[in-house]
Amino acid sequence: MTLSLRRRDWLTRLAAFAGTSGLPLATFAAPLLHVPPMTLTRRTLANGLDVVAQPGGAGGSVSVQVWYRVGGKDDPVGRSGFAHLFEHLMFKATRHLKSEQFDRLTEDVGGQNNAFTAEDVTAYQNVVPSHHLERLLWAEAERMSNLSVDDAGFKSERAVVQEEFRQRVLAAPYGRLFEAIAPNAFDVHPYKRPVIGSIEDLDAATLDDVRAFHATYYRPDNAVLIVTGDFDPAELNRWVDRYFAPLKHPAGAVPRVTVKEPVRTASREVALTGPNVPLPATLMIWQGPSARHPDRAALQVAQALLSAGESARMNESLVYRQQVAQSAGFEAQFYTDAGSLVAYAIAAGKQQPKALVKPLMAELERLARGPISAAELDKVRSQLLTTALTARQTPLGRADAIGWAMIHHDDPQAANLALTQLQAVTAADVQRVLRTWVLGRPRTTLSYTAQARKEGA
Repeated sequence: MTLSLRRRDWLTRLAAFAGTSGLPLATFAAPLLHVPPMTLTRRTLANGLDVVAQPGGAGGSVSVQVWYRVGGKDDPVGRSGFAHLFEHLMFKATRHLKSEQFDRLTEDVGGQNNAFTAEDVTAYQNVVPSHHLERLLWAEAERMSNLSVDDAGFKSERAVVQEEFRQRVLAAPYGRLFEAIAPNAFDVHPYKRPVIGSIEDLDAATLDDVRAFHATYYRPDNAVLIVTGDFDPAELNRWVDRYFAPLKHPAGAVPRVTVKEPVRTASREVALTGPNVPLPATLMIWQGPSARHPDRAALQVAQALLSAGESARMNESLVYRQQVAQSAGFEAQFYTDAGSLVAYAIAAGKQQPKALVKPLMAELERLARGPISAAELDKVRSQLLTTALTARQTPLGRADAIGWAMIHHDDPQAANLALTQLQAVTAADVQRVLRTWVLGRPRTTLSYTAQARKEGA
């Protein structure tokens, strides 16, 4: 079934969105630009595999991506980093592929491959010339069904993941601070565990643990196959039926996280130290909405107003005008089940972290209660829209947008609707969401300073 939307459908969906947000449609500005929606098809195979296709463009390339609905939140207790580990293991040998052969199938023909792990997903991304599409489909089906999980590959990739942790978290001056966001943003939801993993948890893992995780989550009924670019849809369907339809899925259901994060009722302060902290820093965390929440678009615009670029409000005020910080920012983090809002500042001098809290909050207050000019709002909305549209000029960018829509909404059309929602954000929406989610709400405040040196060190 083709899931394209005509303009009348856009207005219907926008009206429905306004209704779910509790705002009358009249509060939404008219879209600045009509963006033709991506024409998509979606079908589900008998084995449960979701297949989303978006044919378009004559550039002679295609993106083949497989998004597995398994991320850091699905790591077993005491085994953080398992989803991240499989991001690496899936490039090892299968029954019919040698280790690292995905590089040969992509890079050696002028294409590329990559993968990433997040809280809700592990995704594998390829771009190749169109005439290599069938080969890539076969290869993705092969590693979905015939991955060789052996002791040598497990130990090799475990060492790689542990070295990533050392470089990104332990060696980086502020790595420990930003890694502390998740465990301080969530009390009970498994989002509190680090996606990257921990050295201790990975050391404690056994080969049997890893094989059980693979059997549980890497299966067709837990995956989305996305193909975008220059291809023939009928030919794609034949190849998908040939290589993916025969794959079996296990009899048991895929385990799902059902934990609900409780609403925080009190603020708290946490003092952190690190061995390599050049300047003090502070970071504030509020509970935020999930990726499905209608306030998402307005919070994205708020984030851009506060911290997107040199002229953003926090940078202009704290870094240039007041000169109390060498960097400052605000980020809205959206996940399938919940979210968090984070403001931070790294000091420009040796002042205490608490001295950064007041100027950060002053900028949040100023945006939430003061005037927002039409020019400023138009600028950041245009920046966000331009970034999205630039990405969608490529098969890789279109597949990425579809992948997130499937993971967060189980609906590829959410990728189309997101651009309309973004353009519809008004100044009143931005101020409303900051008053709703930030001002007067309980927060966790992290202070980060250098740990005391031992004598003789």
